[in-house]
Amino acid sequence: MRWLVLLLSLAMPVVSWLSQQGVFGPTNGALSDRYPTLIVAAGYAFAIWGLIFLWDVAFGIWQAFAKNARAASLDRIRPLAAAGFALTAVWMPVFSQQLFWLALLIIWGALACLLACALRLSPARAGTPGLGTWAWIPLSLHAGWLSMAAFLNTAQVIVAYRLLPTDAMLPWTLVLFGAATALLLWANRRMRGNLPFVAAALWALAAVYVKQSGWTVPGSDTAALVALVIAVVLAVQTAWLRLRPRARAVVG
Repeated sequence: MRWLVLLLSLAMPVVSWLSQQGVFGPTNGALSDRYPTLIVAAGYAFAIWGLIFLWDVAFGIWQAFAKNARAASLDRIRPLAAAGFALTAVWMPVFSQQLFWLALLIIWGALACLLACALRLSPARAGTPGLGTWAWIPLSLHAGWLSMAAFLNTAQVIVAYRLLPTDAMLPWTLVLFGAATALLLWANRRMRGNLPFVAAALWALAAVYVKQSGWTVPGSDTAALVALVIAVVLAVQTAWLRLRPRARAVVG
């Protein structure tokens, strides 16, 4: 399993590069422009994939070769990490081929796997040297980005198949924003303020704000404001979760 995780961590950036070269079909950016939504982020935001892939590869190398990477907590998440990496890699050509329903199932599956990794590693990272830096951070960062990307992908499917009104997208977009907020706050609370997870989500929300605040699609100004409010709420929750244990310690 260690070697499978390593190989799949290397596969993601390779497949991503091929995808951006148009090997599998239209690029992700081209398809996003074809199906505009009120939850889409500014193009620069997707540069975070470079950081995610780099750290995932570092995790793959560390868990394969480091002597202290054989903790039971890491053994339990290797299958989930492998599945999350595989699904992330497969999503790119599937989305380029415009198999949108399949792509939607894949991205939600990837989120489930990597969020489960982050949830399991959050309480265990203090017990194994290197576990926080080389496992918890990259997998949490990946999960945090997917927590928003999955909803973006959902909105694109709605628009692509015209499942809901595309000339008045704000009502159903607000429902997606509400669901995304519930997921982010729930997961962050379970992980007691997971900084890498939150950082990726805030990066996405800030890019949604930038894109929507400068757009002319009906409802974009409201969508920008909602994204900003969600970001503030998530940041405040994180600060409260991180500071609360210290406050208790001082009182004790």
